[in-house]
Amino acid sequence: MRLWSLHPRYLDARGLVAVWREGLLARAVLRGATRGYRNHPQLERFREHASPRRAIDAYLHVICDEADGRGYDFDRRKLGPRRRVKPIAVTRGQLRYEWQHLMRKLKLRSPASFRKWNGAIRPARHALFASRPGPIARWERVESAGRR
Repeated sequence: MRLWSLHPRYLDARGLVAVWREGLLARAVLRGATRGYRNHPQLERFREHASPRRAIDAYLHVICDEADGRGYDFDRRKLGPRRRVKPIAVTRGQLRYEWQHLMRKLKLRSPASFRKWNGAIRPARHALFASRPGPIARWERVESAGRR
C-alpha cells in the first residue's frame, strides 16, 4: 500500500489508479470493514488524526479531483462528503524520499512521465498534508540504507 504524500499530479495513470484503489482499501480498514491491512504502517498518520475517516475521505477527494481533470471516472460516491480537516504533518525528508521512490518507478514504467517530472526542484505535496522539517517518517519502510 502506498498513500503518497506527494500531489497526485505526478502519478502516471497506473499510479493514480493504484492510489485510488489503495486509498479505498485504507478507508475500509479505518471504517473497520475489512480484516486485511489493519496494521499497515502507512495508516498510522491517518489513525493519529483527530478524525481518521474524514481525513482519508479528504485524501481521496483530492485523488478524485486529479482523476476528473484527466477525464477518468472514479466513483466519488464511494466517499463521505468533502469536509475541511486539519492537515496531517509530513516531513520534508519523507517528501524527498517519496519523490525519489516515485522517480525510480516512473523511470521504469512511464518514461514520458519520468522525463516530464524528473527535473522538478521542489515537488508539491498532497493538499491534505502540511510540510515541516524532519527526516523520513518512522513508519516508512526504507529501501535504501539509512534514514535522512
